[in-house]
Amino acid sequence: MGVPAPAELLARLSHRIAASTVREILHAAGVDPAPRRSGPTRREFLTAQAEGILAVDFFHTDTVLGRRLYALAYLEHGTRRLHITGVTANPTRQGTLQQARNLAADLGMRMESLRFLFRDRDGKYGAAFDAIFEAEELDVIKSAARAPRMNAHCERIIGGIRREVLDHVLILNEAHARQALAASSSTTTNEHRPHQAPNQLPPDAHEQPAATDIGTRRLLRTRILGGLINEYRYAA
Repeated sequence: MGVPAPAELLARLSHRIAASTVREILHAAGVDPAPRRSGPTRREFLTAQAEGILAVDFFHTDTVLGRRLYALAYLEHGTRRLHITGVTANPTRQGTLQQARNLAADLGMRMESLRFLFRDRDGKYGAAFDAIFEAEELDVIKSAARAPRMNAHCERIIGGIRREVLDHVLILNEAHARQALAASSSTTTNEHRPHQAPNQLPPDAHEQPAATDIGTRRLLRTRILGGLINEYRYAA
């Protein structure tokens, strides 16, 4: 459900009012329609604050026996660094809270550069989950109900994991899911795959690869997940 319009809120209080009357009242108060309100658009906000945004979202996969597993993914907008903190068949608020604590400890000093946490309104987060990040001086921003596009960066990364890994692997159990997701996130996304926004560099790369003497250098291929993903790099 979306946010109720002013006329709907008043109708619940037995005050029936036309939409045109609401428009006239807002116009007289200097409140213009949403597209013309002052301030940056969401896209402008995401671009300007990318270095300080951490997004989180749950996604699921099914095993060959039909058991549904859930994974929790965190994405740093500025670097596109992906963290998959756990896989479980029974996600709980307490488990999600512990994963938040673990992530905060793993990020260490990098938490100081973050200012916002994006999440949806899933009941598995809760006030204690938010408090972990608020203690690190992050503002928790919740997306609207049933609006996945408001967390589009995280959704895009999750979609890539589905298309490139989960749609091509028969997951046997939780351990197998952890192995597959670790290979796709830690190895491929963070260490190998270039991203357009961060100058076409992987999040964990420290410098641009040299492009000299390409014709004379030997190319090495590394097979991930039995060849489902191939990584290429030049021999030292």
